[in-house]
Amino acid sequence: MTSPVSVEIKGPIAWVTIDNPPVNATSTAVRAGLMQAVDAVKGCDLAVLQCTGKTFVAGGDMSEFDAPPQPPHLPDVVDAIEKSRVPFLAIMHGTVLGGGFEIAMACAYRIAKPGTRFGLPEVNMGLIPGAGGTQRAPRLVGWQTAVEMACLGQLKSAENLLELGVINAISDNPEAEVENHVDRPFEPVSERRTPASPDWDALSEQVKRFAKGRAAPLHNLTALQWANAPYADSQPKERALHLKLRQSDESRALRHIFFAERAAMSPAALRDTTPNAVTQVAIVGGGLMGCGIAAACLNAGHQVNLIEQNEDASQKATQTVRALLKGALDRGKATQTQYDNRLQAFSASDNYHDAANADLAIEAVFENLDAKRAVFTKLSEVMRPDALLATNTSYLDPNDIFADIPNPERCFGLHFFSPAHIMKLVEVVQGENTSKATLATGFSFAKGLRKTPVLAGVCDGFIGNRILAAYRRAAEYLLADGALPYQVDAAMRSFGMAMGPFEAQDQSGLQIAEANRRRQDATRDPNERYVHISDRLCAEERFGKRSGAGWYTYSPEKKAPQRDPWVETLIADYSNEIGIQRKSFTDADIQTQLLTAMANEGARIVQEGIADSDATVDVVKTAGYGFPRWRGGPMHWANTVGDEKLRQTLGEMQTSSPNSWVAADRFATSKN
Repeated sequence: MTSPVSVEIKGPIAWVTIDNPPVNATSTAVRAGLMQAVDAVKGCDLAVLQCTGKTFVAGGDMSEFDAPPQPPHLPDVVDAIEKSRVPFLAIMHGTVLGGGFEIAMACAYRIAKPGTRFGLPEVNMGLIPGAGGTQRAPRLVGWQTAVEMACLGQLKSAENLLELGVINAISDNPEAEVENHVDRPFEPVSERRTPASPDWDALSEQVKRFAKGRAAPLHNLTALQWANAPYADSQPKERALHLKLRQSDESRALRHIFFAERAAMSPAALRDTTPNAVTQVAIVGGGLMGCGIAAACLNAGHQVNLIEQNEDASQKATQTVRALLKGALDRGKATQTQYDNRLQAFSASDNYHDAANADLAIEAVFENLDAKRAVFTKLSEVMRPDALLATNTSYLDPNDIFADIPNPERCFGLHFFSPAHIMKLVEVVQGENTSKATLATGFSFAKGLRKTPVLAGVCDGFIGNRILAAYRRAAEYLLADGALPYQVDAAMRSFGMAMGPFEAQDQSGLQIAEANRRRQDATRDPNERYVHISDRLCAEERFGKRSGAGWYTYSPEKKAPQRDPWVETLIADYSNEIGIQRKSFTDADIQTQLLTAMANEGARIVQEGIADSDATVDVVKTAGYGFPRWRGGPMHWANTVGDEKLRQTLGEMQTSSPNSWVAADRFATSKN
């Protein structure tokens, strides 16, 4: 088997090249090749370490993390490079991450191409570096930057590190700089003294705020503090903790979602299908969703025509899109030239003929079947017969929306999440007639927007909103049975959710869920348990934060939502009215019931073929609904606690709410 590491000696200089696509990860073969290279360069004056492809070494091979570590181990390789009698010079490009940055820090010299970025992102996988990253970094970049990289997972630019003296030069032609480093003095990083101790209390508070329940950021902070000891004493401690954390629930969950995202973004059914090119996009609907989609498209380099009902609405949409683009400029996410170019690529009008040359049209009007059908009737009259048509509906059946539209194989769903210019998830919805080429184009388009696309079949709410409905229903059952909104929300935040279910409803607006309930009234099983508390809030025009009151009350003076005695009395009165003896729930009770509701609905979705795997469900919930990545998603959580526990909990939920829960096959008991 050919080694992914080659050595070519040209006079006094050895060129060591890593060729391990796609990201030159430090696999066992790469580590072995590097160890052999250290021996092979003996007698040379300098060894230049470089990588083929789009990037320098961008981390470890996580597919190896579940197996016992195989020699040569990365710390030994890194130490061998640093202790080599022949100094190594790293020529870096793309990203220099994790083990790649550990290797670079062990080199005597470092040259980066413009645009190179550096990081120690192990924290994002529930880990700490394992080959000296937390021990060399403080000695090389200083305490603050080391904390930002190792604990907060921040990436640093080549310019940042040049200013800190970490790299020797930034060059478009780094090969021309090589001879300048022959016989140049250097000091091994591991032998340097650490800087004076920082304000550890302040750094600890910074890391705790970032962690939000995760353990890895704090483990990284602890490991950094070990760097005050001699390297020979501290690095083995770092390695031992790294290996221990590989087996932690947090790391396993984060690795699960890492691989799940990559699988979901490249469905097996579409891998041999070539997508069509999309250059010009038409968007119908200039509300917050439509404008957010427009901004995302403009940021990705598309030409965008936004169509509204009238001139006033189109002018308002233009102002909104300008504001979104200006926000990116103000935050440093776009240059002035990019901002100007994006504005030039945008237009808004009330004329459907402006969509005539678009490759793709996305409808983003309000959730009304007739309104959406009217949009596509007009679009199909003016657009090319092969132009793609996508609906952004959250709940409605795309097959009904596209009924009678010519060439239905080009019709599909592109369900964005609000705010669309920020949120990563896009559900690519396959209708009855949608072709593979259309779906492949939808995936390619979403990836071009730097989104996370997942394939979804048609059902009420697709994947994400269908699970959300079950989650909310279970939360309202808890209210009727004895819990209060603040207790439920606190329990789910404690689990790691960005918000609890009632806080989230107040943010989005209770009228949205109410409209969906009214839509389902005609088809809802009359024997299903139905809790009317939310309906009563809406009857009082308590629609959430925007109206000043919902499950909570809101005021300009207080940032956080405030408990409302009126709401809590309403809930207690409702329980009494229907004859329920209210009881108390622990945080664990609340978490288990709500997560079981989510996992069961997710299992049903997979069982019905709406999602192709448990992993896809997990991607949807973590990318679009605030489920903590470090918990892996509801299906990963279910696998962690075991099917038997879920059967027991679901059985209890079915007893307390008869005729209200349909168990997935994997969670069904003999009684079902």
